[in-house]
Amino acid sequence: MTGHTVPGPEVLDRLAQERIVWLCTVRPNGSPHVTPVWFLFRGDEWWIWTQERNRKVRNIVVDPRVSLALPDGKFPVVAEGAAVIVRQPFPEWVDDGFRRKYDWDVTAPAGPAGKNVLIRVPVTRWLMAGSAS
Repeated sequence: MTGHTVPGPEVLDRLAQERIVWLCTVRPNGSPHVTPVWFLFRGDEWWIWTQERNRKVRNIVVDPRVSLALPDGKFPVVAEGAAVIVRQPFPEWVDDGFRRKYDWDVTAPAGPAGKNVLIRVPVTRWLMAGSAS
């Protein structure tokens, strides 16, 4: 499945239930950087919580192109987009969303990698949405 179409209800359910998505960013030298991240999916956008000095954020500042993939080779969900770094204040629904999904308080103080930020990825293209055939 390619193009900017809304995924079906089965994929949307997976996006609500899955706990990890693999985020691929591009390093300044052009090589890929892949990392598992916690996420929320809302309104055709991925929302990822991280800290501003993490490699993925530094990569996005240089090149916002990203890919995201759920960890299931039989029923793949793969999307592309252009990431945007969102600094405080964050949308009100974000704290509640991460708390419900991960039992995680995103209002906790920032860690050693700097201030908390969100990575917002509006989907520009679905490469696969639930079928490897």
